[in-house]
Amino acid sequence: MQDSQSLINQVAQEIAASQNNSTTAAGQADSARAQREHYSAPTDAHVDAINQVFALFRINYHNQYYSAFKDNELLNQARRLWLNSLAQFAPETILRGARKVIEESEYLPTLNRMIRACQGNPEAFGLVDAHQAYVEACRAPSPKAAHQWSHPAVYHAGCASDWYFLASNSEKVAFPIFERHYLKLCERVMNGTELPAPNVPALPETIETPLSKEENAKRMEALRKQLDL
Repeated sequence: MQDSQSLINQVAQEIAASQNNSTTAAGQADSARAQREHYSAPTDAHVDAINQVFALFRINYHNQYYSAFKDNELLNQARRLWLNSLAQFAPETILRGARKVIEESEYLPTLNRMIRACQGNPEAFGLVDAHQAYVEACRAPSPKAAHQWSHPAVYHAGCASDWYFLASNSEKVAFPIFERHYLKLCERVMNGTELPAPNVPALPETIETPLSKEENAKRMEALRKQLDL
């Protein structure tokens, strides 16, 4: 078992490594998100989530926990470290990741292991990677709601990004916007949210047959007589 200072040093090294090497199931989309959002300011909800995570670890890894964090100073350092590194994820995603590592491992997780748990496995939920979703959204014919989407998250990300914006801008401009919306939707799906199906326009109850030229002429003549033209 590593002593507490060694664990802190290892965690710090893993943060640097995680910024440069992301090989998760979400692929390049998750890497781009990590680089873009890694240093975003944590919210009060993130602080609460980290506190809950460490409480869960204390209960489940009792001896390992107290061996790693022998005093409050080391514990607070670790909390700050994890808070800043995991702020890229939604608070509920952090809690989901903690439950995942507790269920899968009998050892106190490192920060790198926790990051991978938070990233999850989108493929298990039927979600494609962000760029594949972007291409699907751009190529889908109108009406968009009637398209057979690989997952509703793709459609809703397109709606949130604005279909006209996606169609009228280059990938360099449009993809980052779409990716941000899509990855947030993916997190919601992996956290148990069931997205509504696209709102397909209803077909008319009756289908009118176009009038012939003769019938149009008769109706026009009747209208003229009625209006005394």
